Amino acid sequence: MTENTLYSNTLKRLALINRYYKITKFYDFLKDTAFKAGTVVAIFVLLLVVLEYFFLDINAILNSLVESYSPEVIFSFFLTSETILGIVPPEIFIAWASKSSTPWLFLFVLASLSYIGGIISYLVGSRLFMIESVKNHIEVKIAKHIVNLRKWGNVFVVLGAISPIPHSIVSLACGLIKYSFKQYLLWALFRYLRFIIYALVIFQVFGE
Repeated sequence: MTENTLYSNTLKRLALINRYYKITKFYDFLKDTAFKAGTVVAIFVLLLVVLEYFFLDINAILNSLVESYSPEVIFSFFLTSETILGIVPPEIFIAWASKSSTPWLFLFVLASLSYIGGIISYLVGSRLFMIESVKNHIEVKIAKHIVNLRKWGNVFVVLGAISPIPHSIVSLACGLIKYSFKQYLLWALFRYLRFIIYALVIFQVFGE
């Protein structure tokens, strides 16, 4: 195969992928997700700043958490949250990490726990087929995520890792549809990128 032929085939493949994403409205979904991600960060930071200015001393509260609870307690609670459908926003824990003596180390631990929480959710999803009634109930609840995962595969796993889409729900959906575990482990690594991006903003606001 000549270099020109290879180049031509690559262009054709990219054109087909682009057409598929247009047909499935992936680009619209991506724009909407990016907008929501930026909005979530902006609202979270603005809310905390307003609360601190008018009602609460957020920095004092975060410092109190650092002094009152050991990192092990906070990390354990965070892992539980990230496993059970992300019941507490990770941004709160990132703000807490900014007050520690080693904020970037704590951030790495948080990102790792979130990654592990996703793996646990994946494994739970992969076992739900053993209980048909529960499996059917969960599939109905997260049907939209399952549809998107089947349409966009790896790309949707990445979006689940870096965007406001609940990472644990996407992970659960991966387990339910028997999505490749190796592929999941690879693309879910983008979870670390999300924590870094959010930390670059939150650390500037609440870090000392």
